[in-house]
Amino acid sequence: MKNVAQLLHLPRFPGFGLVSDTYDQGRPGYPPAIKKWLADEMQIKNQTKVLDLGSGTGKFTRLLAELRADVTAVEPEASMRARFERNVPSVPVLDGVAEDLPLASGSMNAVICAQSFHLFASEKAMAEIHRVLKPGGHLGLFWNVRDTRVGWVGELANIVNRYAGEQPRYYDNRWREPLLDGIKRGYAPLREATWQHLHTGSPEDVIVRRIKSISFIAARPEDEKAKIIAEVRELIAHHPELAGKAEVSVPYETHAVRTVKILP
Repeated sequence: MKNVAQLLHLPRFPGFGLVSDTYDQGRPGYPPAIKKWLADEMQIKNQTKVLDLGSGTGKFTRLLAELRADVTAVEPEASMRARFERNVPSVPVLDGVAEDLPLASGSMNAVICAQSFHLFASEKAMAEIHRVLKPGGHLGLFWNVRDTRVGWVGELANIVNRYAGEQPRYYDNRWREPLLDGIKRGYAPLREATWQHLHTGSPEDVIVRRIKSISFIAARPEDEKAKIIAEVRELIAHHPELAGKAEVSVPYETHAVRTVKILP
């Protein structure tokens, strides 16, 4: 049986190769408070060497650039890298995976995994991250998670969940296992934080494109994908909190998890 690390390699996630533009348009940014967390909890500041692992199209990278960090990105999907290069041309982006990082040992003060760690969470990835971190270096994980306590957001999640299958997701918490195991192998206990924020825009941008950007949705056959999006549009058209609105706000929680390399 394949482990989670092996699942990262395409074509297991072929959807990512189809949705780089949709991903960039449909995914939310991050709350302003996260910059203070990066500076205070992870000691990221001017010229701090940071690896943005699984960088996607560079949404989180922009925050790191605003802190004037010395960022290197690693992203395995070619179309995502191409979009990243257009979005953040000042940051080098390398082809690579978490289990075999194209970086020297002890070369990074911090490693960031934004919307990505659940895809490659494994003992091997944790060991590679440990290798490239300097002693005292930080590992930070970040996810934007739809707030399903809001009625219509829960209904939207129900549509998506029917098609998730065994795909690794933030919600299954399997990513916690290698993190907790890592505490026994050279990492400090975890610190966590959560912030609320809104993704506001047209329903097409912040709901439809967001759903289209999910890899296991994007990889479905065209007729099945059209059926899923039709369900989403049906919800938008008839739910009283969404119907007829030119602009809506999707409530999110941003979850952060941080640990530190404490053993060589």
